[in-house]
Amino acid sequence: MGILDDVSKLSGMAGGASGNAALLNGVMQLLGSGAPGGGLASVVQGFTRNGLGDIASSWVGKGANLPISATQLHAGLGADRVKQLAQSAGLSEGAAASALAALLPSVIDRLTPDGTVPQAGQLDGLLSSVKCLFGG
Repeated sequence: MGILDDVSKLSGMAGGASGNAALLNGVMQLLGSGAPGGGLASVVQGFTRNGLGDIASSWVGKGANLPISATQLHAGLGADRVKQLAQSAGLSEGAAASALAALLPSVIDRLTPDGTVPQAGQLDGLLSSVKCLFGG
């Protein structure tokens, strides 16, 4: 299943396809190497610092992705980031957290195909490829 499939699954959630597409765009910006806070590596480190390293490592590694709850997502990303992503997508914080919990593991998994966090130049290329899928 690809990222497009993951976004399609989210269409039935609160916010619909347009809100979730905006949320995906916000996630892509968050994970980019030029993102405030350091991008993908920083996001993974944030989960690790908050006791969720095994979950984040499963998304980066080559095995199965462990699920994450909306509460864990808040702890790993930080409430301010979740709130900011929700506002930029026009979603409630709860809807955004639920959608992010469904989307983030898959996005990070697909951005780390070799089981490691890619270097900035490689990451930007992967993000650009995914954005092109959405006409961005």
